[in-house]
Amino acid sequence: MDLVKRYIAAVQRELPEQKRQEIGRELNANIMDELDALAEQQGSQLNEQQVAVVLKKMGHPTLVARQFYPAVPLIPLQVMPLYKHTLFMVLGVLFVLQVVFVTKNWLAGADMGLLLFIMGVASGFIEDAVFGFTAITLGFALMPENTQSGPCKGYSQWQPLELPAVGESWQHISLSDIFSDLTTYAFLLLLIWFPLWQQYFSEAATDGSVFSEHSLQLFMWFSPFIVLGVLSSLWQLRRRIWSRQSLTLNVLVNLAFFTMFLLLAAAGPLLQLDTERWAVYFSPDTLQQSIRIGLVFFALIPGYEVVRDVLRLRRFLKQ
Repeated sequence: MDLVKRYIAAVQRELPEQKRQEIGRELNANIMDELDALAEQQGSQLNEQQVAVVLKKMGHPTLVARQFYPAVPLIPLQVMPLYKHTLFMVLGVLFVLQVVFVTKNWLAGADMGLLLFIMGVASGFIEDAVFGFTAITLGFALMPENTQSGPCKGYSQWQPLELPAVGESWQHISLSDIFSDLTTYAFLLLLIWFPLWQQYFSEAATDGSVFSEHSLQLFMWFSPFIVLGVLSSLWQLRRRIWSRQSLTLNVLVNLAFFTMFLLLAAAGPLLQLDTERWAVYFSPDTLQQSIRIGLVFFALIPGYEVVRDVLRLRRFLKQ
């Protein structure tokens, strides 16, 4: 049958040269068996239209070829977990570094508002992320075959006795949460200490702080807790499961942030404003009052996390 030969030839074109004859014979046998069974059931020879219906049900030649000879994935399945972990880690680090870089330029005197700041972070991260994604994907795709053939070293050396205890779903810490916390801590540390460094150590010493004097001093007092938050995030990055120790540390950090936001809201003006320049558009006092109200709402976020983690600690104590 000419139609069957054309179908098999179309399938063979999607196969490697060394597999075409073998798979072609097997496919031809399968098709002829099905056509013979259908012809016997009808009691007559099948016409070309009926053969076409059978071939249509079998599927497109490319899909049939993939059933006999699956395509080799760009990233081998045995290294896919390592690939995804590496990709998420690198993209997270690139995002933190991009926020640090744009914040430094902003504090150094770059003329940018909030919208330009966000656009700068987004555009810079996308550029770095495209390069990082391409480099990591090519690295794993070009990995030698003898490395790809077996499981990764980390997976081959695991020990059952080292498995963590059975816990609830909330005990798993996502990478997005860790890197968002790291980004926040890095942003705050730069916002607090870069103007001071520029003032005391730079030759072109200028007071570039956006905060008022008393709020900046309060930030400085709470800087050790921000550093503690960085260390807590790095600890979570190494072992991404909540434990009593990591929860206790997280409660301490969030309690410090909760206290800091409330003290900033009660202490007075948060920002240094050019009142003469902005008074034309709105009242500086109204803006400062709105900022204080916003700080109270911001305090509710770490406050909620304190209550949440205390309740989780109580569950640990009951175990």
